[in-house]
Amino acid sequence: MKLTEIQDYAIQARIALIVGAETFDRLFADIHFENTESPLLYVFAKDEESAVEIEDNYALHISIVASGISKQEIEIVLVLPKVLQ
Repeated sequence: MKLTEIQDYAIQARIALIVGAETFDRLFADIHFENTESPLLYVFAKDEESAVEIEDNYALHISIVASGISKQEIEIVLVLPKVLQ
């Protein structure tokens, strides 16, 4: 299932509330939440360093938020740099 643009923005907004403005601007700027092949969610970050930090520190938060918004169980969050998109 492809997430809608509104679902993408909703996930971004909720993550921004969780991590705060400074962290969101540093790590999540230019992020895109893509297809969800339950239980997998693809996330594209601006670069490789951000992708690694997001996956290590925020994958659980993203899975909880995305599960609620997409109404599908998301168990795995795969964060990739945009160059692989």
